[in-house]
Amino acid sequence: MAKRDYYEVLGIDRNATKDEIKKAYRKLSKKYHPDINKEPGADEKFKEITEAYEVLSDDQKRAHYDQFGHADPNQGFGGFGGGFDGADFGGFGGFEDIFNTFFGGGRRRDPNAPRQGADLQFTMTLSFEEACFGKETDIEIPREESCDTCNGTGAKPGTKPETCGHCGGTGQISMEQTTPFGRIVNKRVCHYCQGTGKQIKEKCSTCRGTGKVKKRRKIHVKIPAGIDDGQQLRVAGQGEPGINGGPPGDLYIVFHVRPHEFFERDGDDIYCEIPLTFAQAALGDEIEVPTLHGKVKLKIPAGTQTGTNFRLRGKGVPNVRGYGVGDQHIRVRVVTPTKLTERQQQLLQEFAEISGNVPQGEQEQSFFSKMKRAFKGE
Repeated sequence: MAKRDYYEVLGIDRNATKDEIKKAYRKLSKKYHPDINKEPGADEKFKEITEAYEVLSDDQKRAHYDQFGHADPNQGFGGFGGGFDGADFGGFGGFEDIFNTFFGGGRRRDPNAPRQGADLQFTMTLSFEEACFGKETDIEIPREESCDTCNGTGAKPGTKPETCGHCGGTGQISMEQTTPFGRIVNKRVCHYCQGTGKQIKEKCSTCRGTGKVKKRRKIHVKIPAGIDDGQQLRVAGQGEPGINGGPPGDLYIVFHVRPHEFFERDGDDIYCEIPLTFAQAALGDEIEVPTLHGKVKLKIPAGTQTGTNFRLRGKGVPNVRGYGVGDQHIRVRVVTPTKLTERQQQLLQEFAEISGNVPQGEQEQSFFSKMKRAFKGE
């Protein structure tokens, strides 16, 4: 099945900004993360969303995707729809052979040359606090590693791989063909040794000749303070082992942060809402408010209105790159009581009679005047 367009996966426009991409990913990842969504297919949906975000959040990868889409331009002529791939062409071999015939051929990769191992990806779920302050932990990664029984050779202990007698260790077989243009030589991957140039007569019973076995490797990881939902951490050299003595790949840890029941995060800043009683808002008060760093006192001025915002500097999240600490923003909401005692009702009634049921502040008076004029049609 063809891959869906990454922009379609995240539900964004192709001109979306980085912030829009991030917000779309955070919204969808929270909805489909396997720890939250147990519906069938949620896991695959989450992987699709994460893959789209990893590409579109990286400027270089996004530019590459915008130009080529899901097609890989490094795959030669594979993007022509497959019509030429594997075609016989009356004895000429495949399309690659014809290309090599007329244009001098290209450099074939040495099958025995060292190659870097594949990268691995691991998804880790963090609590809100763990993401804000970081942590050190051990994780277990399933990966292929060199077989201890044969030391990665794939051959039975006491034996060793032999040079392929069909290709002479080159990994390629030359075939001469007579064409209207004369005799030409085509080179194909040796199917006896699969291009390795070696053959194993007696295979290792542990790895069955592959030289690799699946293992679960415990890795110690230090998660930096300030990591955010959707971000990833690269652990160098902890991917799949290299081939033919090449370097190992890398491990990429993608983080999912569980939402907090009270705090919300935007970048390095924290947001929350605090309820106030009518008396606290009208008369002023000093209250304790929770922060990630513990409780702090906040002075509420008399006459504070619903929606008023207060800032606590340095009470947010440490920047993941070490550039200081964010702030905490507090929005107050005046709570109207729903159950009053008889005495409370009397006092409020007296207050209403004294104030004439008219808002007392200058702004409120101005608004009230405008409202009266609107009713009068002025």
